[in-house]
Amino acid sequence: MQTALNIIQMVLSVVLIIVILLQVKGGSGLGGIFGGSESVYRTKRGVEKWLFWATIIISVLFVLSSIASIVLA
Repeated sequence: MQTALNIIQMVLSVVLIIVILLQVKGGSGLGGIFGGSESVYRTKRGVEKWLFWATIIISVLFVLSSIASIVLA
């Protein structure tokens, strides 16, 4: 069981790193890559919104797997 949790943590950590790196630093978001305006307030839409929620969900899963690993050790 401990080996499975270690593998799950490794996979989650790699996925979390990828999702965080896909997010663009600053307020421009993905629109800034394609010439979007940085001075206009925008809401998260499409891929930006998906990346935002994916980051939260993967982070929570990583923390829960870490707690489970500690409890089972």
